[in-house]
Amino acid sequence: MAGDIVPIELGITEGNTFTLWAPRWREGDDEWEAFLGLDEDLYGFSSVAELVAFIRSGTDNDLVEHPAWNTVVGLKADELEPAEDKSYDLISVPELASEDPTPEVIAKLEDVLEIVRIIGEVCELTAITKFFNGNPILGAVTTGTRNFVGKDGAELWERIGTLIDKRWDDVIDAIDDVISSPDVDSEAVSVAEAELLAAASAEDEDEPDDDVELVDGDETAGDDDAQDDDSEDEEGDDLDEDDDEIDEDDFWSAVGIDPIQIITSAGEFFSLRCYLDDDPVFLGKDGKIFAFTSKRALERFLADDNEHDLSAVSTFEEIQIAATDGSLDIDVYDDNVYVLPGLTDDIADGPRRIDRRQLELAVELFTDAADFADDDSVAEALGSTTPLGWFVNYALNPDPKRMAPSAPFDNESEAWRALEHEFETRLDKKRE
Repeated sequence: MAGDIVPIELGITEGNTFTLWAPRWREGDDEWEAFLGLDEDLYGFSSVAELVAFIRSGTDNDLVEHPAWNTVVGLKADELEPAEDKSYDLISVPELASEDPTPEVIAKLEDVLEIVRIIGEVCELTAITKFFNGNPILGAVTTGTRNFVGKDGAELWERIGTLIDKRWDDVIDAIDDVISSPDVDSEAVSVAEAELLAAASAEDEDEPDDDVELVDGDETAGDDDAQDDDSEDEEGDDLDEDDDEIDEDDFWSAVGIDPIQIITSAGEFFSLRCYLDDDPVFLGKDGKIFAFTSKRALERFLADDNEHDLSAVSTFEEIQIAATDGSLDIDVYDDNVYVLPGLTDDIADGPRRIDRRQLELAVELFTDAADFADDDSVAEALGSTTPLGWFVNYALNPDPKRMAPSAPFDNESEAWRALEHEFETRLDKKRE
């Protein structure tokens, strides 16, 4: 499926309807977002076959100028079936909001609210934009379960449910009014239906047969296998417990210095970092961080007598000894893996969909690197009075009582790009 145009399914009053959604894309200096439709109408079809027939008909619509439209026209019928996570049941939202706020329920509600919000913005539906702009508590749904813990959280969830129960009919009516279904050629629909049926049959043939007959002795062997599995499970549990004990007192924890992995647009790098009196100290010198393209290269460097700021740490000698005798294992914990590519584009898309954990780790890395260089530029760029600082603070600590940052986020994205570039200049990349 063309990545820039996505087939989706909407559950509305008339039943399920199928259409296309083009998430935000750029065309020169302009930014667009659209659905399959024309002028004031959003086109929806009662089946995937009808949607396919319309796409292939060459009929004018708002997506024909999209860069990926010609790709979509050439897709097979089954490639235009919406993915499971692109099916949105709008009718069941009040019922969903009345359930307990489990992670699954919140995730489903967030997805539906987001697609409805986008429809309201793209189609300029006043009832929907008022629903979201006038009720900032809906933003609490984007933060997962953290806002719905305890008595206050339960009350907030109840308020959201009451709001949806009272106002959701107006939202549904606005979407019902804007959806229309153009006529499509019946023969083209039949062709698409045949394609979909053939694709489904081929998929069924590819699936393995679960009903496998047992030959003599298989049943007993199965029991033995089950017993072996149980034994392995028990051994595995013991091993896990041993691993936990090792993790609590492993080499890196003992020396108080951590390996880190940094993934940038230029590649993957490894280094070391520790904290002395809460001040970050990297494997580096004069504010530069020594970065190695492989663990092996880092180990070789550590085995030699090189000048760097970690040399002053009392436990560094233990690392050097281990690197020299070959026992050193560069083991990077998940919390020390920093993935930078993609964050600039994510920021341009707004705080709702950003990977908060990835952003939080990147902020930590940029801040530590700047502190190591005695540079205040990162702290200033992320200050609460700057657009980027406000964006990052809201993305990491969303509060339904605060107004969310408003699009477009071009300035925030460019400011983050500058921070990322500044950080990369701090890396002293060592050759193999």
